[in-house]
Amino acid sequence: MSERIMRALRLKTDPGVFLTTVGIVLLFVVVTFLAGDWVGSVFGTASGWIMTNLGWFYISGVTIFLLFLVWIAMSRFGHVRLGSDGELPEHSTPAWFGMLFAAGIGTILMFWGVAEPISHFATPPRGGVEPGSTEAAHEAMAFTLYHFGLHTWTIFALPALAFAYFIYKRKMPPRVSSIFAPLLGERVYGPIGRTIDVVALVGTIFGVATSVGLGTLQINAGLDELFGIAMSPLVQVLIIVVVTVIASTSVAAGLNKGIKRLSTLNIVLAIALLVFILVTGPTLFLLKGTVESFGVYASTLPELAFWNNVFPANDDLASWQNTWTVFYWAWTITWSPFVGIFIARISRGRTIRQFVFGVLGLPVAFSVIWFGVFGMAAFDIELNGSGGLVDAVVERGDIPGALFAFLSNYPLATLVSGIAVLIVVIFFTTSVDSAAMVVDMMVSGKDDTVDPSPAHQRIIWAVLMGAVAATLLAGTGSGGLTALQEVITVIGLPFFVMGFVMMYSLVRGITDDLGERPPTVTRQWDRAYSPEEFEKNETTPSPEPIGPSHRIPGEGDEVNQGDGGAKDSADGPDSR
Repeated sequence: MSERIMRALRLKTDPGVFLTTVGIVLLFVVVTFLAGDWVGSVFGTASGWIMTNLGWFYISGVTIFLLFLVWIAMSRFGHVRLGSDGELPEHSTPAWFGMLFAAGIGTILMFWGVAEPISHFATPPRGGVEPGSTEAAHEAMAFTLYHFGLHTWTIFALPALAFAYFIYKRKMPPRVSSIFAPLLGERVYGPIGRTIDVVALVGTIFGVATSVGLGTLQINAGLDELFGIAMSPLVQVLIIVVVTVIASTSVAAGLNKGIKRLSTLNIVLAIALLVFILVTGPTLFLLKGTVESFGVYASTLPELAFWNNVFPANDDLASWQNTWTVFYWAWTITWSPFVGIFIARISRGRTIRQFVFGVLGLPVAFSVIWFGVFGMAAFDIELNGSGGLVDAVVERGDIPGALFAFLSNYPLATLVSGIAVLIVVIFFTTSVDSAAMVVDMMVSGKDDTVDPSPAHQRIIWAVLMGAVAATLLAGTGSGGLTALQEVITVIGLPFFVMGFVMMYSLVRGITDDLGERPPTVTRQWDRAYSPEEFEKNETTPSPEPIGPSHRIPGEGDEVNQGDGGAKDSADGPDSR
């Protein structure tokens, strides 16, 4: 039956994984439209329990992931190449960074670049700090960079590293189940592996849909600012339809033609917007503030990495960490399989050390600059300008419109706001099209560069993500942003547990493939009780370095047998 459906639709994919995933997603869409309030209530109750009882698990877990990545990059595993030995990177570093940025948190930077710093500036998370003060500004930047710096990219980097290793070093299918090979062995190709893949796919679709929903809210806010198009579910659904069509066109063109070109265009536009704010705003204040923000982030990071809000300053702040940090980690982890495979796909040929420090270094550095400039510029408007951002973002809750309220304080506000909307649309598009490409790879279990799938097969996933986003915004009956947060918090939990499995699988897999470490050999000293004896030992040469043997058992056996084993007999087993 399933095979006939595949042939009828002209699809080249795994029937079981494809039909099960599509069925679950469509079932959610239908049930939500028929009983939106009930669905919202169920997810609201579940997410509330998770935030209350498991917030500590998310906070400590991401920090553990970060420490693991630094360790594995600095260990003897750091020189292992993510691909065949000697393979070179496929993409240049600038192109690699552009695709990392666009597929990672480009939409998030646009959405939260002004909204988060100004929110924490008005309502300091830990209490005991006067709102709107210098201390409040420092705390706001510390938490903002904590949320969008090393920890966010750690959530992307860990699965990306695991995917890159098992897909390009072990040549396994581009699926989440491949990471479980050290644990499950050949069972990753059976029902257990398929179940893991379906769970990962459903979560990934919802995670990307949340990003799509946030982008849609911001685009609607921009259109309201520019053309007076009010915020409404109908407008948001229409925005999703339009952007899904654009994303479908891009994903049909493929990685190098569609996604890569859009990513490059968007990073150029984003940098241009950043430079515009820096040049037309209080330049010296922004430069000094950005540097100072990095210092505040670096100095408070060890504390924030383990901070669990055990002693909240008041009842209002008791749930702050759950609705901000825990939501971020749960949301990011759900779409980390998509971003992970995408980063793995564009990082082939790099060493583990290059990969870790590149993924954690380049995007984080840009995030620090971005939030430093936009955050400090927002503070300047409140402290030295006309103000109004706190009222818009905090008092009226217009988070999607924060960027455009901010831009209204700068020259050429209408033009720049239009460019900002375009940037959000392209970020939105690159997230959907790259996600559709990766999800299709995860379903089919084939690398698109080796065995390209039909274009309409990739488009199906773009349409499904748009449908879920539209459903979450228009069909839950509990408010678009709230619905997005509640659903993603629930779905993120099993993904988070997978992160610990990934760490074990990576270490075990690399250890098995790399082989045993050669024994340490040192210069042996005789007794040195006198200057003469000391000098004699000092002049003794150190032993020649002994590298690990790279001979694979079985290689060259036929040659040795053809020589009658004479060479082996003559040189002895330790001749290497």
